[in-house]
Amino acid sequence: MLKPKRKTIHLYCPKEHEASVTSVLQKYEINFTINSFDFQTNRGDVVCHYRSYDLSHEQKKILIEATEKGAWVEPLTSYLDRELGFTEIKLVDSSFFLYQKAFSILNSASSKFIKRSFDLILASIAIIMLLPLFILTALAIKLDSRGPVLFKQARTGLFNKEFKVIKFRSMTTDAEKDGAQWATKNDARVTRVGKFIRKTRIDELPQLLNVIKGEMSLIGPRPEREVFIQDLEKSIPYYRFRHSVRPGITGLAQVKYPYGASIEDAEWKHRYDLYYIKHQSFWVDVKITLLTIQTVIFAKGL
Repeated sequence: MLKPKRKTIHLYCPKEHEASVTSVLQKYEINFTINSFDFQTNRGDVVCHYRSYDLSHEQKKILIEATEKGAWVEPLTSYLDRELGFTEIKLVDSSFFLYQKAFSILNSASSKFIKRSFDLILASIAIIMLLPLFILTALAIKLDSRGPVLFKQARTGLFNKEFKVIKFRSMTTDAEKDGAQWATKNDARVTRVGKFIRKTRIDELPQLLNVIKGEMSLIGPRPEREVFIQDLEKSIPYYRFRHSVRPGITGLAQVKYPYGASIEDAEWKHRYDLYYIKHQSFWVDVKITLLTIQTVIFAKGL
């Protein structure tokens, strides 16, 4: 999968977790040793720990001594975040949230103010500039199929509060006559105009109004329906943590991971969503915005 050139990492973890950690590190072709480290012969290498609260007294002593001698010692999840560009959810436990300095988007008043200002300014400018496109899209939808131009659907947002997400209608009006179901690639329920506006992400543009109302952000995890969330949280660790921030029109998962509508796809998107929540900054949002514009221009969507 990923084949970057990396130094060997020396990992300390509880014995009972050696097999699971080994499988993850081998998956990403990372050179490593477990519970074996000689600072004299491995100077400059990275020393990591996993579930440090469960380590033996001797293991903790070794890590402290390595730190004293100048080794770079850090949690394994932090190392993998930096090296992979996403969070490996199979290794996430409570320490990921409780014992690491991060998540400024959650606890920094200045970060929240900057992000909200970014949202309001860009959303307002975008609505004004895209008004002609809104009108043309509305006309195309009306000429192509029966039904309303806009489509509203309940989604789960900040702190698990439901809101109505606004989109240009891209499916037939009876798309869910048999109940809620995942959207799929080449979905037969999608109209002719719908295929184009989904591929270019034009169907998402009315959510700029959700941003103005404070229900959404420009950048963040995509909002999901509660009926799907209840299923996903059964198999995906800490899935509802995504609701600690406002959902986004676009996000890191949308520009880094291809479209998909399965539990496996949801797991991969959750890896990017957790990474984003932990490492969000103004410049990260700018980068995602530019990548999203590129996706729209070159029609890389569904």
